[in-house]
Amino acid sequence: MSSQDTGLKTPPGTPQSLGLLSLAALGVVYGDIGTSPLYVMKTVFDPIHGLTVSDTNVIGIISLIFWTLMVVVSLKYITLILRADNHGEGGIMALLSLASSSVANRPRLRNILFLLGAFGAALFFGDGVITPAISVLSAVEGLEVATPLLKPYVLPITLAVLIGLFMLQQRGTGGIGAMFGPVTLIWFTTLGLAGLVNIALAPQILTAFNPVHALAFCLNNGWLAFIAFGAVVLAVTGGEALYADMGHFGAKPIRLAWYGCVLPALTLNYLGQGALLLSNPSAISNPFFLLFPSWALYAAVGLATVATVIASQAVISGVFSVTKQAIQLGFLPRMQIKHTSDRKIGQIYIPFVNWTLLAAVVMAVLGFGSSSNLAAAYGVAVTATMVIETILTFFVLRYAWNYPLLLCILATGFFLAIDTTFFAATILKITQGGWFPLVVGSAIFFVMLTWNRGRQTLLEHLRSAAIPLQPFLESLMAHPPARVAGTSVFLTADPDGVPHALLHNLSHNQVLHERVVVLTVMYIETPRILKEHRISIKPLVDNCYQITVRYGFKDEPNLPYALELCEPHGLVFEPLKTSYFLSREIVVPSPGRGMGVWRERFFAAMARNASNAAEYFQLPANRVLELGARVEI
Repeated sequence: MSSQDTGLKTPPGTPQSLGLLSLAALGVVYGDIGTSPLYVMKTVFDPIHGLTVSDTNVIGIISLIFWTLMVVVSLKYITLILRADNHGEGGIMALLSLASSSVANRPRLRNILFLLGAFGAALFFGDGVITPAISVLSAVEGLEVATPLLKPYVLPITLAVLIGLFMLQQRGTGGIGAMFGPVTLIWFTTLGLAGLVNIALAPQILTAFNPVHALAFCLNNGWLAFIAFGAVVLAVTGGEALYADMGHFGAKPIRLAWYGCVLPALTLNYLGQGALLLSNPSAISNPFFLLFPSWALYAAVGLATVATVIASQAVISGVFSVTKQAIQLGFLPRMQIKHTSDRKIGQIYIPFVNWTLLAAVVMAVLGFGSSSNLAAAYGVAVTATMVIETILTFFVLRYAWNYPLLLCILATGFFLAIDTTFFAATILKITQGGWFPLVVGSAIFFVMLTWNRGRQTLLEHLRSAAIPLQPFLESLMAHPPARVAGTSVFLTADPDGVPHALLHNLSHNQVLHERVVVLTVMYIETPRILKEHRISIKPLVDNCYQITVRYGFKDEPNLPYALELCEPHGLVFEPLKTSYFLSREIVVPSPGRGMGVWRERFFAAMARNASNAAEYFQLPANRVLELGARVEI
């Protein structure tokens, strides 16, 4: 769900474009999964899990990791879910839109899917806290392998890197974003070479390609194998980014990067770590960095740190992107959104989210203290999201694509069984830290539900008390007030009711502009709206118009630009002669109506602190008038 600027201008479809897009996808799409080798094997054989470092266990685990990559990433995401594009876009919000629109005639089921999708999006915020913390910390911990004397400096260095990364967000990543792909290519090349060199230590590790070893490991170890699943799944965390970033790169470059670079590099590295453990079981203290000779260790730590920063950047940008989508779908209040690139609208920065996320990441690093402890917290949110995406995919297959029911059950049921197994294994880590991302996700989910329900309650109240627009204007124009030059644009959520700002303006100023526009912004459950479908115009009476502006949840709201699209219809909006009137409702909680009073108070607090609508819709500050009204809910 990230929004990195690849810096590419080559038209899609050319060979050069495919190569460049595949290279760019390495840095954005595969940064997270590419840093998993730093901590997976060490976590699997953590003494707390009780799994011994024996030849059969090592080969079994490597086999299990390889076939997890093949089934979850290659089959589920690359083969199946990448086909579920929503007008070229991917991610849980796009999948939710596809699934919910396919059951539009079943409102109860549609509401359930909406709640499920919203919870999946909320869990992504929990992942957005854990991923930067565990990635950077696991890379810096390589210094301990170089010399134990550096151990006291691991946490301070980790925090310095993370703080610097979050401070960089307000400047944007367009300048360094073009380097993400080449640097990540060097990282994957290093992964593959380091693994390949170590395979020679114990060539028998190559037998891990046989899935029988994975099956035998599960059968022979029983409960211990089930516990190990909670660590093995860390090898595919970040796999969901393949689908989330499809809109930025397209399915073909993502597939090419996976099969041409990422899968071979990851496979070789895990095989190399397995071979190292077969020849030297004590290397389990840090099997990744012990792949490297002592003379290359500091360079490996430096490269790993850069790779984890890139992976963290992709996740942070993804959190910004999901936040913006949730705002436009009505699940979060408006927030200040800054654009950090003049060339690409996807480059955004949300200050409140950035600093809140940094505070949570710092608490996670200090609270857990090591990548091994953080690994216990990692995976719960990711596996829960994987389960939700598989469920939503079923409804897309069945109701959007009209595939036979049996085929849909077989296709998604297979993956659902795997996803729920991994989720159940990670649930065992709740007391060890798995509660952390769940608490973060649940808190965000509560905020999303409260805001969504509060908005619906507020809108229902406004509609019930609204004066019908058309009869009001007809009555008004029978004895019209004084008309003044210029255009007045009244923003309202209810297109058929008289905006409060219009009533207040008539009451206080007793004048009406020569042209009056009642404007409503509608967000559609689709990623983007084509320009020709952006606006609709309905003439009312005496130079009064009703205009509806439509946006998808990935569109950039810009009302002055949208109003320029009215020019072919004979409506020209001159910037210096157009005034925008906004109604700001002051929410007053009241017992016995809507939600519980305590939730209404929370909603009222969010409404008071929501970002200014003028800034959000990019209205010119010197042409905006805001009028307030108290509304009980």
